[in-house]
Amino acid sequence: MKVIIFGGSGFLGSHIADALTDSGFEVTIFDHIESPFLNPKQRMIVGDILDGNLVDEAVRGCDVVYNFAGIADIDEACEKPLESVRTNIIGNMIVLDACRKADVKRFVYASSLYVYSKSASFYRSTKQSCELLIENYNEVFDLPYTILRYGSIYGPRADRRNFINKILRQALQDGKITREGDGEEIREYIHVFDAAKGSIEVLSEEFKNQCVMITGNQQMKVKDLLLMIKEMLNNKVDIEYKPVSKNSHYEITPYVFAPKMAKKLVSKTYLDLGQGILDSMQFIYNEVKQPDGLTVK
Repeated sequence: MKVIIFGGSGFLGSHIADALTDSGFEVTIFDHIESPFLNPKQRMIVGDILDGNLVDEAVRGCDVVYNFAGIADIDEACEKPLESVRTNIIGNMIVLDACRKADVKRFVYASSLYVYSKSASFYRSTKQSCELLIENYNEVFDLPYTILRYGSIYGPRADRRNFINKILRQALQDGKITREGDGEEIREYIHVFDAAKGSIEVLSEEFKNQCVMITGNQQMKVKDLLLMIKEMLNNKVDIEYKPVSKNSHYEITPYVFAPKMAKKLVSKTYLDLGQGILDSMQFIYNEVKQPDGLTVK
């Protein structure tokens, strides 16, 4: 089967591209920058998701289309509302319409658990809008879809906006982790390998025209995560909590009452959080280690 991934040069998209390639799919990545993780077996298209003609051409002949493109950082979306709407909503509409014209067998969209929340401002709004538009395309044009609502993902290739990547860099470089909030916030962290695996499993008929949650299987308070990292580094890390400067994130749960529910995909096997943190720590350490000590680039 032929698959194209919009936003496939990024953290999650690149891992899904690799998992699809390993599973025997013919994979094309479409992004505004060339993927630094491109597999020799994968095809790369560098372009703008707002270029309708280029998107139409890229989608033609594909069986499955994933859309991970857009502004995915909550704070950035809050600072750039117009750009968020243009990229996240209009860009997704252009891809959707290309899928309609190409008679794609499945459209897979990367949404977020924040669609359940009152937090996350413009980021949440763009995701909610896209979910409704995807449902409209299914109702009017019979375009099959799967909407993926991801939880807190971590692992190799994450950039510094990723929470776990950021705090591991702080711990390794500065010997100190700073966290806004009191650490009582609860998250279900999921390793990017497990998120990628789940993102392929949803191509089965069971998840056609469904919303699916892909989150971790281990609930943990943020303060317990920070203590675990501190212990892994021989207790040589200080932890500082600061007042929250803006209320963009949820505390205990993203959920508020809504009539439309989603299935939760639970894998039989998954990477343990502690092991995942150790692997991520080693990945970051190898990246930034210098002969005279640790220097983060």
